[in-house]
Amino acid sequence: MKYIDHKILLLLLTALASIGSFAQQTEKLYLSGTGNDHTVNWDFFCTEGRNAGKWTTIPVPSCWELQGFGKYNYGFDKDSVRGKEKGLYKYSFRVPARWKDKIIKIVFEGSMTDTEVKINGQLAGPVHEGAFYAFKYDITALLKPDADNLLEVTVAKHSANASVNEAERKADFWLFGGIFRPVYLEAYPECRMEEVEIDARANGRFFAFLNIFRPQQADKLILQLYTIDGKKFGPAINAPFNIRFGLTWIDTAFVNPRLWSPEFPNLYDAVFTLWKNGKPVHTVKQRFGFRTVEVKERDGIYVNDVKVKMKGVNRHSFWPTSGRTTSKAISIQDVLLMKEMNMNAVRMSHYPPDDHFLDVCDSLGLFVMDELAGWHGHYDTPTGKKLVEEMLAHDVNHPSIIFWANGNEGGHNFELDSLFVKGDIQLRPVVHPWQLFGGFDTQHYREYNYGIGNYNNGREIVMPTEFLHGWYDGGHGAGLQDYWEAMWHDPLSAGGFLWDFADQGVVRTDKNGELDTDKNRGADGILGPYHEKEGSFFTIKEVWSPVYVERREITPAFDGKFRLENRYFYTNINQCSFQWTLAKWEGGKRVDVKGTAVAPNIKPAGKGILSVALPVNWKQYDVLYLTAFDPYKRALFTWSFPIVRPAAVAAALVDTTGNGAVTITIADSLYQVTANGIQLVIHQRTGLLTSVRNAKGVIPFNNGPVLQEGVNNFNGYTHRFEGQQLVITSTFDRKNSFNTLEWTIYPSGWVKMQVNYFPEAYFTTLAGVNFSFPESDMKAVEYMGSGPYRVWKNRMKGTQFGVWRKDYNNTETGEAPWKYPEFKGYHANLYWCKFITSTQPFTVVTENEDMFLRLFTPAWKEDQWKNYMLYFPSGDISFMQGIAGIGTKTQRNETTGPMGTRHIYYDYEKDRSRAKELVLYFNFNEAQ
Repeated sequence: MKYIDHKILLLLLTALASIGSFAQQTEKLYLSGTGNDHTVNWDFFCTEGRNAGKWTTIPVPSCWELQGFGKYNYGFDKDSVRGKEKGLYKYSFRVPARWKDKIIKIVFEGSMTDTEVKINGQLAGPVHEGAFYAFKYDITALLKPDADNLLEVTVAKHSANASVNEAERKADFWLFGGIFRPVYLEAYPECRMEEVEIDARANGRFFAFLNIFRPQQADKLILQLYTIDGKKFGPAINAPFNIRFGLTWIDTAFVNPRLWSPEFPNLYDAVFTLWKNGKPVHTVKQRFGFRTVEVKERDGIYVNDVKVKMKGVNRHSFWPTSGRTTSKAISIQDVLLMKEMNMNAVRMSHYPPDDHFLDVCDSLGLFVMDELAGWHGHYDTPTGKKLVEEMLAHDVNHPSIIFWANGNEGGHNFELDSLFVKGDIQLRPVVHPWQLFGGFDTQHYREYNYGIGNYNNGREIVMPTEFLHGWYDGGHGAGLQDYWEAMWHDPLSAGGFLWDFADQGVVRTDKNGELDTDKNRGADGILGPYHEKEGSFFTIKEVWSPVYVERREITPAFDGKFRLENRYFYTNINQCSFQWTLAKWEGGKRVDVKGTAVAPNIKPAGKGILSVALPVNWKQYDVLYLTAFDPYKRALFTWSFPIVRPAAVAAALVDTTGNGAVTITIADSLYQVTANGIQLVIHQRTGLLTSVRNAKGVIPFNNGPVLQEGVNNFNGYTHRFEGQQLVITSTFDRKNSFNTLEWTIYPSGWVKMQVNYFPEAYFTTLAGVNFSFPESDMKAVEYMGSGPYRVWKNRMKGTQFGVWRKDYNNTETGEAPWKYPEFKGYHANLYWCKFITSTQPFTVVTENEDMFLRLFTPAWKEDQWKNYMLYFPSGDISFMQGIAGIGTKTQRNETTGPMGTRHIYYDYEKDRSRAKELVLYFNFNEAQ
């Protein structure tokens, strides 16, 4: 067995600067490490599964599956090991000599699941049932002073309490075993404050409830507030307390406190000190924030008297290599990523989090919905009562928490609702996710039409605690723009929470380190398992930007003005800052000029004008970027506004001249054309390009253009010379060949293709033309357009216009190797693209606006509901003027809002002047 040594972290809760003696403070001594980045080895024995039946060691805290023990279980898994798998722990320690005459408790922050604790062979108390709740035992009488003490812990992975398994382990997430959060000792004087609850309101009123043990040993209680930087705030308060019963209520007020909100997360420290005869007896410091939460029936949620909407996400406590064992560094990373996406809220799904996560939400600023475990099953009332009390005792003072959630999706024990009210000094609202309860309609995964109709016609506050399920690449960003605009403008909407933050991919130590998402069950995050950013990350960042920039086209008459809307709740736009950048590409290099703009005075919910003073030659640049920064200098988003049009870029790139001759021969129904070393073969009857060759060999780009969702009725080909250029064109006929194709071959070797076409139907999913190209030959693309992430019809935001290079990858969202951005898919706003292949490159240029480049077809995954449908054209490379949306796990693309529906095109009785026009230029003599 391992003994505690000088490296074990000894943490002290800081008291008043004038108090230096250990005697007045609550001391904390860790027996374990503090997280997955700091562990301590204990002796360990696993009863079932891998490495069972032998004593060895294990790091604590940890989940034993990730350490090579037992068996991995997803929530729906039923196997023979269930109910038998246990872990036995042993650890020896000594307590400091100065703890003589102290009250000593052992604290477990979280242990999965049933936990029996012995000290020196004696039970510390009843077996604790419930994995995600901090619990403690008074072990003062069990300890040996000045000697080794033996801690023995038995953890049963599955609970003997059927209701605990219903609430925690028959759920849609990974199940683990082990002491997964820290274990430590706390030492107090006999006269001590054990319960401290604070309600600090936006008007400066300060309420506190304290439960004082042995109050007869004190004669005075002093409260002093401090700012985070250690300065006194307000006067010291001499608080009376009940010497007989020890229950103390403080009711006072402070002048002009700085309020807590996600935008300005101002915090204070309340230092409570018990005194006896002029000497401090015990000191407790509690961090808190001044803020008021109020729910106004049939109206909304008000924080500090400001109506707010949740831009939220669901978040598991999870890391691939350590399961539920995390660290403060991970908590900071998670919250910073949420803030980077311009989120202001997070829901704890589906259990209370680590204490450090709530600390970070307090300090960096996020609204929190803290949740009692339950998923289609719930705790029985005696068990639930105990766990609610533990949850509240642990989390009650965090200002970030503005809701309690009693279970999830049917896992609600109504008998527990009153306990939240009785146990919370702040009387925060209680919700039942997935139900209409407490004035909140929190139904999950509403279809856009149903949901928005209910927003407009219902009576309750609407706040889906899960929406737009982000299975693979569907959901999250797809549909969010439609949903959010409806949510933002409807008075009864309180926003909502996306499902969910990151893919739940766990390292399988039994499968050579494979990352396992249990097929598709865990592949539902905005981020990959190691927080790799998917395309939806940037869509959310733009859609939820609190600085909303109205759509603006840059024309020669542009006056430098942008219309802004302030979608902050507490921040004036003049507290932000703006930077602009003009960029152009010359000789393959980007040239920039930068400047700043004065942030206008626009109050929350207001609108106004941002003026950008550009240099007189701004029209010579290709694109204008505008970046907004929040008051902390964090970039909210960078919007891009193309200045140059595709036709101008095409005119500059395409060489329509040349000194050589264009030749044509016809044999076997094929046009054989040569120009400047290029040899083209075009089918005389269909007009399709059948082969391309240059001096270096064949370029395997062919079999196009094939219309997608249009009739390939190109017929009646003729050819002619117009000067030195050759034109091969089909004949228009309103009934039989109303779609037309024309090839123009220039002496330079450049080739122009023009298709005029009518989509096949009134409702059209896809519109454009396809070509064939072997995927195995593709190495990379360089293109001018919006990127680097792919888009869907219902997920167009989040990209930037520029010149991008993407190396080929076969990444599929939500699956290994989680390499983003994905190569395959639709790419928006194409101007030109250079295809870099294993043979030789070629370039395609368009003069059309709003052109999409389609690169191959991502792997299609059919779900049982046929919601997640990928609609792609035939062929391999396509140039599209209409693309498809994408569905989610719970909704088809057309039910995520107007952007997810099909296109509507009119054929105007095949009036040739009304046809859609698609123009491409090809350079098959491109240098590598």
